[in-house]
Amino acid sequence: MVPGLLTWITLGAVIVCSFFFPTETALFIIVFDMYWLVKTVYLSLHLRVAYSQVRKNLKIDWLAEVEKLGTDWHDLYHLILLPTYREPLEVIRDSIKGLQKSHYPQDRMIVVLAQEERAGKAWNEEIARTLTEEFQAIFFKFIVTEHPADIAGEIAAKGANIAWAGKQVVRDVIDAEAIAHDRVLVSVFDIDTVVYPEYFARLTHAFLTTENPLRASYQPIPFFTNNIWEAPSFARVVAFSSTFWQTIQQERPENLITFSSHSMPLTAVVDIGFWQANMVNEDSRVFWQCFLRYDGDYKVVPLYYPVAMDANVAPTSLRTVLNVYKQHRRWSYGSENVPYFLFGFIKNRKIAFQKKFFYTLMILEGYWSWATNALILFLLGWLPGFVGGPGFNGTVLSFNHTYLSQTIMRLALIALFTPVLLSLFILPPRPPKFGKFQYFWMVVQWILFPLTTIFLGSIPALDAQTRLMLGKYMGFWITPKHRPGALSTESATSAHSGVERSVPPSE
Repeated sequence: MVPGLLTWITLGAVIVCSFFFPTETALFIIVFDMYWLVKTVYLSLHLRVAYSQVRKNLKIDWLAEVEKLGTDWHDLYHLILLPTYREPLEVIRDSIKGLQKSHYPQDRMIVVLAQEERAGKAWNEEIARTLTEEFQAIFFKFIVTEHPADIAGEIAAKGANIAWAGKQVVRDVIDAEAIAHDRVLVSVFDIDTVVYPEYFARLTHAFLTTENPLRASYQPIPFFTNNIWEAPSFARVVAFSSTFWQTIQQERPENLITFSSHSMPLTAVVDIGFWQANMVNEDSRVFWQCFLRYDGDYKVVPLYYPVAMDANVAPTSLRTVLNVYKQHRRWSYGSENVPYFLFGFIKNRKIAFQKKFFYTLMILEGYWSWATNALILFLLGWLPGFVGGPGFNGTVLSFNHTYLSQTIMRLALIALFTPVLLSLFILPPRPPKFGKFQYFWMVVQWILFPLTTIFLGSIPALDAQTRLMLGKYMGFWITPKHRPGALSTESATSAHSGVERSVPPSE
């Protein structure tokens, strides 16, 4: 109940105090606006620095850098889990082709297509047969698993699927081939993830150069750009905003929690008993599982290297709005981790108090900010002037409150220059069907930022936290994958072909 209570107490206090204590509320809002301005500038600087490092890393031949280390890396295997549920064939094929085109030995890759029984026998068999025929000879192992439906104690979610697949592969491949667990890195990728050519070499280099590498996860930056040209303007703003937030987090590794597609040692996966099968957000939960298992001796290493993923796009704009809302509600439902790590902190006395305090404050502030900041800044911040009454509206503070808030907001919006500029840099090549004028709309679209931040950011977070607070627990909602102009799965599988896209460019 803690995240939701903090959020509702804050919003309720601003509303109630605007009626009864307008002077004090106006002063609070001015201070809050100034805090937000400083924070915006601070994050903008982090974004510039982080992206600069990403550009440098994209130009490096990471396999050559691995060779320079002089260590024996050839016995290091990469286990890649690709959980899937009724996604189009071309989406799955693109992800596997990205692995095929990696500048890394494919004979050290174990690729697992983790299917769900509930997708249907005919669907799964056709997908499995098509992709097995195409890729079986490419990798050390190409395996298709099928997670049974309706297992007691599980929810229909990605975590249950990859836990089933991981246990099966460890038993039937890793242990059967006598591969040492400490020489295996596990990458869990959303099915729309397309790796850049040097990703696994970059990951290997990070693993070999990290102090105590078996006590760390490795986080790339999700660039939600696979289908960005086809996305509606508001969906592009949301996609770029998510990309840049994850880029900023690379510059703050002390705040970094595993998110979406990431990599980690197999030893850690086995030590924690694999991913929890009853969680919505297994990507962040697995960090807390490891953190508690190793008494706080676990971290996330930023790779400063991207993977390409899909923006949230549906056949219609209305459906896209609904899908983006549901996706961000699921992400913000990550507040379900709060009781898990708080109770873990209470029970585990080996974790330093400073770490417990830092993570508690950092996580709670993050979810609180997610749900409240945009509402206070863009909606509730003007409330004292409307409901404060003539006694307040006749004061100098009433006028200055409005003027200062407007000025601070204008200054803060100037910081948008950085993401606007960077959004043009990370765009994939422009499809021929779009004219050059489309670049202009890629800039103008950012006027939607306040609206997307409120209605596709704060409100979904408020929704998720309220559900958790009231015990209205959510299940796992799978983001539908839609790439306009691509073949449907039915026609693609019957034709044994799909839409092929190039691997993201190295620069």
